[in-house]
Formats: sequence, structure tokens, C-alpha cells
Amino acid sequence: MLKPDTLAIHVARSVESETRVANIPVFRASTVLFDSLDEAAKRAQAVARGEKGASTYATASTPITAALMDALEQIEGAGHATRACLAPSGLSAISTLLMALLKPGDDLLVIDSVYGPTRNFCQTVLARWGVSTRFYDPDASAEALEAMLLPTTRLIYLESPASYTFEIQDVPAIAAMARRRGVLTVIDNAWASPIMANPFDWGVDASVLPLTKYWSGHSDVLMGASVVREDLWPDLWKTQRDFGICVGGDDAYLVLRGLRTAAVRMRSHEQSALLLARWLEQRKGVARVVHPALTSHPQHALFRRDFKGSSGLFGFVLDRTYWGIPENAQGPEEPYVARLLAALCEGRRHFGMGYSWGGFESLIMPGRLSALRSVKPWQQGPLLRLHIGLEDPEDLIKDLDAGFEAMAKIASKPHAL
Repeated sequence: MLKPDTLAIHVARSVESETRVANIPVFRASTVLFDSLDEAAKRAQAVARGEKGASTYATASTPITAALMDALEQIEGAGHATRACLAPSGLSAISTLLMALLKPGDDLLVIDSVYGPTRNFCQTVLARWGVSTRFYDPDASAEALEAMLLPTTRLIYLESPASYTFEIQDVPAIAAMARRRGVLTVIDNAWASPIMANPFDWGVDASVLPLTKYWSGHSDVLMGASVVREDLWPDLWKTQRDFGICVGGDDAYLVLRGLRTAAVRMRSHEQSALLLARWLEQRKGVARVVHPALTSHPQHALFRRDFKGSSGLFGFVLDRTYWGIPENAQGPEEPYVARLLAALCEGRRHFGMGYSWGGFESLIMPGRLSALRSVKPWQQGPLLRLHIGLEDPEDLIKDLDAGFEAMAKIASKPHAL
């Protein structure tokens, strides 16, 4: 008979049951056990090779994290030979992938409307590491990008639609040109994944994702992922292991749980966002609605060609003349513009103010574009970004309308510029 202390350690550590459940169970683990030293050695070799499901420690994988990686490969990499790595945030996935694919002396081309933290990583960490970054016009064609290539250009970083301003790139043409010239292409596919686009069909070599957003969909977990073509997997896996990048079982479970309803949620986000976008197009005081699924969008034809649908994220630009905004006032840094934006954004019943998006809730935030553009500075009126959640769109329209009325009260009074 075992002593109580020993018994408490060793009972109920495995379960044999014929009961089947709908969800894969959560594996909370650090230690991985082996039946023999030979098995431990063989698994270590398998981990070093990056074989699926191989693990000697939970930093490599557990059954729940391996299941999520498999889901990414099947959904984001559908129809292509790809492998996926998990990271504790979207930015972590981006930075790890770039470190895996670049080396000192390389040249990197990045879209000028890139996600702000990606820009910062390129201009700080990569610069200190000896990688030069050049930014290109979001409207640049494949021919224009080809003319920018240097002998040292290793990678083109795309984002389509682009952050805040939602330009659509001709990704298939750019990817084809880059492949012909021996240059890699990476795309940030935050806006459309997991349902509305398959970027590997466009020819890219890698896709980076914030699983925090639509994959999870509930604003309660942080996670990112890199999905790469198989020939890039060894470099990514080694870098991932060298940096100790990994995620926990509970977070992986939450992302998998969110994935089960992603298609239904994405269609709801899409339909409601289009209703609000079309309402805003008719609203006095709005100069332009920036939504790729609207026929008014400059690259709408590219959107229709490449995407299966749209998400809940888009922007709109205030009409300077209507609101009495001076030509040189671009954003919330100007006192009068700040008062207008505060009237619109603050105190809303159904729109929160926050930088993330892709959850069930609606959000509104002004764009601060002056620090996020270098090639093509923003010249239009103040821009606001909306994420349309799962609320009834009529309630959201009433809430925004109240915000416009609050702005009108500010604009009707004398103001000091």
C-alpha cells in the first residue's frame, strides 16, 4: 500500500474512457514524460527536425497546441504545403518570422501603411541588427516594386487591406514578380483571416496572423501565428525554438473554441459593417468611407477578384469643409479637431474606444497617421477607424448618429484654433 503522499502524486494521471466529447481537452503541461531513454533521444531528434506533434517539453508542443497549428495549416494554408508556428501575440509572430527570414545586410521592402508596431520593429530591432528597411507606396504596382529591388532585397512585406487606410494591393502580381526575382513575400492577413481570404492562393511565401482577433473573436486572449511554405519551415522553427517562443494550453483552447464559430461571426461582422458603411456614405459631414467592399473604393475590383468577403473593420474620413476643419489640421493633435473627435467617440453606448479589434464588440478610434506614414503622408481629413461587432446595426447607427449630433454642437460654437 502506497503512503498517502505518494498516492496523491500518482493517482488519476491518465484516463481511459470510451466517452467521446465535442472539444479536444485542454492540456496544461510543462513536463513531457518518456517510457525510455531511447524514446527521449528519438523525440529530441524529431523536435530538432520540426516534425509535427513531436515534443520533449511543452515549449515545443502539447496535443492542444499541435491541434491549433494543424488547424492553421489546413485553413490559412488550405491546398498548400505549409507549416504553422504559434506565438504569444501577433507582433511576436511578425518579429519572429522576420528574424527567421532576414540576416544582416539584407534589404526589406515594407508597405508604408503597415501596422504601426511592425514599422517600429523594422526601424529599431532590425536596424540594429543590420537589416535596412525601405517603405513603399501602398498603391505601388508590381512593376513599381520591381524597379525598387536591390541586389540585397530579400523580402517584400505586404498588408492588404492596409492598416487604417485599407488600400488593396495586387498581391498575386507582386508575389509572382517577387518569386521570379528570388525575393520572398510575407503578408499580414489580419483583416480577412480565417474565412475571407487564402493568401497562399495569391502566391505569397508566408502569412502572419493575430489570432487575438477573428480567430478567437471574444477579446479574451492574446496570440499570433506564422504560417509558411514548407521550404521556409526549418528556419522559422529553429528561430522559434532559439527564442523560446511558445503559448499555453488554455490560450490555444480559447482560440480553437473561437474558431468553431468564426464563419458565422465573420458573416455577421461583414453584413453589419456594410450596412453602417453605406449609411455613412450618405451621412452629411463624411467626406469618404474607406471600405474595400464598397464600389467607391479605388481598388474595389481587386477586392472582388481576390477576397471571399469582408470583415467588420473599415474607416471613414471627416469632411473638412462641413466641420470647419483647417486644411493643415490632419488629426487629433489639433485642439479643435480633438474636441470634435472627443464628441464623436466619447460617451457612446455601444462603441468602445480601443486599439484591438476582431472581437464581438464594436469599437471606434481616431487614426493618428502622422507617425505612421513616410512615403505618402496622409493629406485628407481626420480619419476614424470602426470595428463593427455583433450588436444590432440599427443600435449602432443610432449611437453614431448621436455622436455626429454631439460634434455638430461643437462645430456650431466659436472655437479657438
